[in-house]
Amino acid sequence: MANVTAKQLSEVIGVSVDKLLDQLKSAGVEVKSADAPISDEDKMKLLESLRSSHGKEEADGPKKITLRRKSKSELRVAGTSGRNATTKTINVEVRKKKTYVRRSEVVAEEVKLQEQAEAEVEEQNRLQQQQVEDEARLVEEAAQAAVAAEQQAVAEAARAELEKKAYAKSLQEVEVAQKAIERERAEAEAAEAAEVAARVALEEAATASAAAAAAAPEKAGKHGKHEDRHTRYGRKELHVKESAHQPNRKQKFKKGQRQVHDIRNLHGFEKPTAPVVRNVEIPDAITVAELAQRMAIKAGDVIKVLMQMGTMATINEILDHDTATLIVEELGHTVVSAASDDDFENELKASAEQQGEARVTRPPVVTIMGHVDHGKTSLLDYIRNSRVTSGEAGGITQHIGAYHVETDKGVITFLDTPGHAAFSAMRARGAQATDIVVLVVAADDGVMPQTREAVEHSRAAGVPMVVAVNKIDKENADPDRAKNDLAALEVIPEAWGGENMFVHVSAITGEGIDALLDAILLQAEILELSAVDSGNAKGIVVEASLDKGRGPIATVL
Repeated sequence: MANVTAKQLSEVIGVSVDKLLDQLKSAGVEVKSADAPISDEDKMKLLESLRSSHGKEEADGPKKITLRRKSKSELRVAGTSGRNATTKTINVEVRKKKTYVRRSEVVAEEVKLQEQAEAEVEEQNRLQQQQVEDEARLVEEAAQAAVAAEQQAVAEAARAELEKKAYAKSLQEVEVAQKAIERERAEAEAAEAAEVAARVALEEAATASAAAAAAAPEKAGKHGKHEDRHTRYGRKELHVKESAHQPNRKQKFKKGQRQVHDIRNLHGFEKPTAPVVRNVEIPDAITVAELAQRMAIKAGDVIKVLMQMGTMATINEILDHDTATLIVEELGHTVVSAASDDDFENELKASAEQQGEARVTRPPVVTIMGHVDHGKTSLLDYIRNSRVTSGEAGGITQHIGAYHVETDKGVITFLDTPGHAAFSAMRARGAQATDIVVLVVAADDGVMPQTREAVEHSRAAGVPMVVAVNKIDKENADPDRAKNDLAALEVIPEAWGGENMFVHVSAITGEGIDALLDAILLQAEILELSAVDSGNAKGIVVEASLDKGRGPIATVL
């Protein structure tokens, strides 16, 4: 409404201008003259002042006024019965209702709506800011991972270079040692040959000396010399013992004299009279070179046997277990089965067996299953007092999440499985690694395809089931429909004489959450879950992934 002057307002309300000016002044509105303008706000102040002065506060008055009017009239309608036509009288009653709302209430409602709109805008801005911060954090983590990977690659390259240098140095040392051994062996063989030659020369000299001694008497009788004088100096010839011979002393031999080696003193090796049979351990796959090394033969012999069998192979060819077995048996050796991965796993399981009677009660492992968008993660969020749904791509769960929740009722381990049709294998794996299954069914949607699949997974795993009828706070919620649909799948509520507990919950308002936790802990108490808290531990890999910077990552329950 446009501003009016004090004079115009006095004519409208039917009072004098002076009285109106006094009333405006008492209401706290400063009006200098009769031609001064008066705004709508000044009018409201004048009205509140007049109400308070007459003992009628705004709060005491009604917020709405409804006027009802009723009027009656008669209608005469002529009959159509022919000659004896009569007129009928019909009473018509018209009712009218009109409601007047106080303007202050309308203004307050508009202010309230405006505040709600501002709060929603502020919340949206806060969520956008949080999303920007999360993206910045992810970028920073990716950069740190890239730097760590680069540093690791540099360290690996440096270590490989050091290993290469050490390997080259060791090869040089081995080569030098082999040359020294060959040189010592050659010197020993030369010394041994010289010793044998000296021994043969001494024997020949002794033979010659004996022959000279036999011819000496004849010469002595002719020349009149003593028979013991075998030499021209009258002394007998001295003989050197074998033990006194110096092997390193160089011997001189006459021209044409043959050197004889004593074969008995060369070495003590004897050729085996029977073939050596070895026990060869063969894994699932083995190369030709490794198989030849285990049989202590040359790789060429193994390749020759393969060619006879009609297979062309190289020294680095990989052979399967059956082919390697045929080759070993063909060469006359014995095959021994190698330890397989299954044997290692069985041995590991045997070592991880928990023995002893000191068992303690453990928390139950509960899997949340159901159709997509039935509120599984939202229900778990309310229990955990967190928000996980907003962090998933598309608002749906795409992996198995494990959460250790400490509630007022006790400790529970939850597994949240995806409900989309593309994640059937994940749901099956979650049902196999759990103690209790909580089947979430929306009260406004009923049983859906993934709900039936979750029931089948639970039955296949032999796990007890607790049904949570969610979204009961909606106007179109129909819990009885969900019960009837589940009863068709042989999931009968306890109220109908079945074995499954049904709990009505709401992930938004929190209604029925305590009853659901009580049902879970009651089922866990019936199962009597326990474990050994000392010794080797074993668990189930819930989820695994390969990170570029950190390598294989696994979530173990």
